[in-house]
Amino acid sequence: MRVSSVEDMRILDREAGRKFGLSEDILMENAGHASCFAIQKEFGIAGRKFAVICGAGNNGGDGMVAARMLLSNNGSVRVYLTGDPDRYTGAARRNFEIAQKAGIEFKEIGSTERVKRELAHCDAVVDAIFGTGLSRAVEAPVKTLISWLNKKKKTVFSLDIPSGINGDTGEVMGEAVRASFTIAFGLPKRGNILYPGFEYCGKLFVSHISFPPSHYDRDSIRVALNTSPPLPRRSRTGHKGTFGDVLFIAGAAGYLGAPYFSSFAFLKAGGGYARLAAPSSIAPLIASRANEVVLAPQPETSTGGIAFSGRDGLLALARRADMVVIGPGLSLDEETQRLVRSLVPEIEKPLLIDGDGITAVSHDLRILEKRSGETILTPHPGEMSRLLDAALPEWNAGRIDFLRDTAEKIGAHVVLKGAHSLIGTPDGRVYINLSGNPGMAKAGTGDVLNGTIAAMFGMGLSIPEAVRKGVFIHGLAADLAAAEMGEDGVTPQDLLAFLPRAVRADREELGLKQRYWPEII
Repeated sequence: MRVSSVEDMRILDREAGRKFGLSEDILMENAGHASCFAIQKEFGIAGRKFAVICGAGNNGGDGMVAARMLLSNNGSVRVYLTGDPDRYTGAARRNFEIAQKAGIEFKEIGSTERVKRELAHCDAVVDAIFGTGLSRAVEAPVKTLISWLNKKKKTVFSLDIPSGINGDTGEVMGEAVRASFTIAFGLPKRGNILYPGFEYCGKLFVSHISFPPSHYDRDSIRVALNTSPPLPRRSRTGHKGTFGDVLFIAGAAGYLGAPYFSSFAFLKAGGGYARLAAPSSIAPLIASRANEVVLAPQPETSTGGIAFSGRDGLLALARRADMVVIGPGLSLDEETQRLVRSLVPEIEKPLLIDGDGITAVSHDLRILEKRSGETILTPHPGEMSRLLDAALPEWNAGRIDFLRDTAEKIGAHVVLKGAHSLIGTPDGRVYINLSGNPGMAKAGTGDVLNGTIAAMFGMGLSIPEAVRKGVFIHGLAADLAAAEMGEDGVTPQDLLAFLPRAVRADREELGLKQRYWPEII
């Protein structure tokens, strides 16, 4: 499912009228119908008391249609206006007049104390105040009213986006409605999906408001939710080589977890043959935890990193592998960093670069351009800043554009890790991943991701598909672990334990659509 910017949606709305005759009135009517459908589905209408709070723009017009539909379905409705009704124009004006003729009671918000007393007796609130076009901080009296609604924990249905959430960034503009349900029109907006806006939406519905698929699924909208093709069926006659042979170049003295988590996650997520090139002094320690991983001990520097003298042997191992992962726990040893910069352009197989490997290549990004194989980078925000020697934009819409430009520029798949990780592709697309939880904010979690992505490739997905599937499976494993033990205590070791269940759940689609993606109505 595509995810639109506010400007994307303005273009879709305008072109819907020109191309298909879907006028502003029709789209507003469809939005109201969709809202009423969601309310009926989740809450019921007949005999219920509704307060519909309408702003002065088109979102308020959507609210007028919803109010009329609620009345038509035997709900009790009162509309509260946050602004001067004379400001309504176009379809919003016409729907205001229709609602008046239908006998709906209107009140302007003057004294918030009076409104609070009246809202206290309603069963649910329909939020149609600002919509996606909000560009400045919410002010009183609306701010005061929103704060009160949130404290009372009223059931709230927000139309398009919770009022007070920036439609492009998900930023809270001073104060925002914490909705129980949100009905997005046309497509979900970036602010519906990105944090913190995502948390304010509650359960998210999407109505295409009668746009044909060719209109809302157009290629010009380059941001989408992270979905991926099903995993290939596991061959009954397969052997370890059938499911991927991956070389991990990782580890240093004092950094035993990263090489272990990366290489072992590959096996736990379904990969076939994991070979770990690590400093010789730590190889026995890793083998004691993961004796299923084949060790290739390497010469060491004086500080316990992999020495440059191991370069030719590592290139020989890389030629035998299907894919190479480099960087987890390698350390910032100067000689080891020089080794990474020497290996990256010479490895012809698909290469995933993480952690200290990203730091190494950030000194000269031109080495990525010399690669013949596909490249994946998995930075957290700090590593991303180092990679580009630039501060990340503070808000999410800026990060999306920043990531897209970066992935195109360096010709790599870039996973920007965080809450709802972003996946940028060399062809300028960005995918927003919805799996995962705050329990993942621990050292070692990213190392598990590396092995998971490699496993998806080993099981037969292309590199673009493996990146997207791996990011999703990684987050799903964390969600399954959190459901059983709570978010706080989830560790990378737990992710390893839950990876097989996550892969099974993905193969069997065990309620994943309902859990992770908006419901289309």
